[in-house]
Amino acid sequence: MNVPFLNLKIQYKEIEKEVLPMVTDAMSNAAFIGGPQVTGFETEFAAFCESKFCTGVNSGTDALRFALMAIGAGPGDEVITVPNTFIATTEAISQVGATPVFVDVLKDTSEMDPSLIEAKISKKTKAIIPVHLYGQTVDMDPILDMAKKHNIPVIEDACQAHGALYRGRKAGSMGVAGCFSFYPGKNLGAYGEGGAVVTQDQEIDKKIRMIRDHGQEQKYYHAMEGYNGRLDAIQAGVLRIKLRRLEAWNESRRQNAKYYNELLKGVKDVTLPVEAGFAKAVYHIYAIHVDDRDGLQKYLTEKGINTGLHYPVPLHLQKAYSRMGYKEGSFPVSEGLAKRLLSLPMFPELTRDEIRYVCECVKEYLELKGQR
Repeated sequence: MNVPFLNLKIQYKEIEKEVLPMVTDAMSNAAFIGGPQVTGFETEFAAFCESKFCTGVNSGTDALRFALMAIGAGPGDEVITVPNTFIATTEAISQVGATPVFVDVLKDTSEMDPSLIEAKISKKTKAIIPVHLYGQTVDMDPILDMAKKHNIPVIEDACQAHGALYRGRKAGSMGVAGCFSFYPGKNLGAYGEGGAVVTQDQEIDKKIRMIRDHGQEQKYYHAMEGYNGRLDAIQAGVLRIKLRRLEAWNESRRQNAKYYNELLKGVKDVTLPVEAGFAKAVYHIYAIHVDDRDGLQKYLTEKGINTGLHYPVPLHLQKAYSRMGYKEGSFPVSEGLAKRLLSLPMFPELTRDEIRYVCECVKEYLELKGQR
């Protein structure tokens, strides 16, 4: 049996009859940038995220960068985040001229450890960016309380957490801004690049709208230099169609994770993902911990099972950040996870037979390894 890590073709077939007329309409009306599809999606996604405002942008990276710009982050500032994330989080910080300051993560959930943040706060701290990794939220209340105490904005990196809940609150709705990616493989994915910033603050929303469109409030009147960072109409139309199904798709992911847990529970040498008591995860990624990660991945590949590594090198050890002077041992939890985490196939349409096959192969490898 062949099991893909992700299968977007199945999802497309489900919505094809809605997507094609939308694309045809956009083509026939030459409605490519802005317009009703974009404003419609912004309204609908703001409501979904329980936020007052939403601005569609070109990518999750733009969402993070523009949110930082909107709060005035720039050269000389520091932004606290984690090394166990995709580089877009720190690219956004560096590209506004600020410096990433890392705190380690919790071993069980792979999420930011709130207890480590206060020691990293300085007079230069401009923002805290918790990353809601793998579809689960960070423990936000202690971070929000600490941020309020020090008057520091919190920007949520919710690029992997569309619809995830924290104590009943939607990911992205709790900080001054929530940033999302609509890269095709995300729980809510476009058919190309896309992103959005949600916020409760009208002034932040206004600034982001200007930044994404060359700094203009109206055409050819530029209050600042900005970016060409808009969400295009066809992508917005795709996202509107998918958004109507997102809750059901997320529930399918949750059921798939539950089935994985049932089949792998108690398997020696496998640590399962932990869903924190305060969270309702949406399982963008289903990542197990295993000592011989590379050996298991190779074996699963031979068995026709595609897997992923999220992420094999933590950011503080990446060549791109060698200038920061970190060495191995600087953030031991993130480094340990990088060596042990293996992401198994996860998408809404994944079948029980496919999950059973994956789990059988995991057990088979570990049994063979134990006999050596």
